Amino acid sequence: MDVFGDLFRGVRAHGSLFGSSALSPPWALHFVDGAPLTLCTVLGGAGWIVPEHGPPEPLRERDTVVVRGPKTFTFVDEVGTRAEPVACGELCAAPEEGGTRHRRGWTDGGAAATLITGAYPVRGEISRRLLDALPVVLRVDAGGTGDAVLDHLAAEAAVDTPGQQVVLDRLLDWMLVCTLREWFDRPGGEPPAWWAAQRDPVIGHALRLLHAEPAAPWTVAALADRTGVSRSTLAKRFADLVGEPPLTYLTRWRMALAADLLLERDTATVADIAHEVGYADPFGFSAAFKRVRGTNPSDFRQHAGSRG
Repeated sequence: MDVFGDLFRGVRAHGSLFGSSALSPPWALHFVDGAPLTLCTVLGGAGWIVPEHGPPEPLRERDTVVVRGPKTFTFVDEVGTRAEPVACGELCAAPEEGGTRHRRGWTDGGAAATLITGAYPVRGEISRRLLDALPVVLRVDAGGTGDAVLDHLAAEAAVDTPGQQVVLDRLLDWMLVCTLREWFDRPGGEPPAWWAAQRDPVIGHALRLLHAEPAAPWTVAALADRTGVSRSTLAKRFADLVGEPPLTYLTRWRMALAADLLLERDTATVADIAHEVGYADPFGFSAAFKRVRGTNPSDFRQHAGSRG
C-alpha cells in the first residue's frame, strides 16, 4: 500500500449523499451539512463556490472543486446573486427514491447549469492526515483524467437500476482520486512532503515498507538494508524529502493506526493494540501514544467514543 492509498482508505463513499441538480439563474444552494469533504462538478454551465470563510471560487463547465468541512459553503450563479439561499443537506435527501441517497434536485426546463455533488464522510485518524494536506477549497480545471468519470456519473444518475448506490459510490471515489492526484501534481503546486517523496526510488520504497509492515521491528539500519542504501544516506534523504526522521514518521504512523484500532475494536485491550502496531510492552506504547496524541490510549478511547 502506498501512502496516498493508505490515507485515502477512510475517505470512501459508502452510501454518501449524491446530487445532480439542474439550475437556472438566479440560484443559491447552501450546503449546510459541513461534510468533511464535498466534491462538486458542473456538467454544463458555470457558477461560483462561496465558502463560509474565504474568497469565491469560479466553477466552469467540467471544473471540479473539493471543499473541506466542517464549514458550510454555497453554490451560486454569480457572486452577489439575488437568489434566496436554499438549504441543501440531509433533509434534501430522498433515500426512498430508488433506494439511493440522491439529494433532491432543483430542476428547471431552462436549466443553465447542472451540478453534481458528492458529500463524503471521513472515518478515522488515518484519513485526517489526508485532510490536513488540503486547503478549504481546491479546484482542478476541466480536461483532466476525471472527465471520463463525469460521463459515467451523468449516465448513472439518469437511470434507476439495482446497485446504483454502489456504482455511484465507486464513481465518486474514482473522481475524487483523479481530482486529488491532479491537484497535488499541478504546476507550481506545493503538495505535502509525503506525496513527492513517494516517487523517490529509495524513500518511496521505504515509505511503502513502513506502511505495509508498521509492526515490524524497524531500525534505520534495517530500513536502509531493505532499500539498498547506507544508513546515513537513508536517514538524510528521508529527512530531506519527508521532513522528519524515518523512525519519527513510523511512530506517528503507528499512533494513527492505533487511534483507529482503539475505536474500531472496542473489546481489544491496550496491550492487544500495542502488539498490533509493533510494541511488545503496553507501557512503552502508552507513553508513545501520549507523547504523540497528548492523552493516554484509554482516555482517548473513552473520550472519542463518547463523542461518536
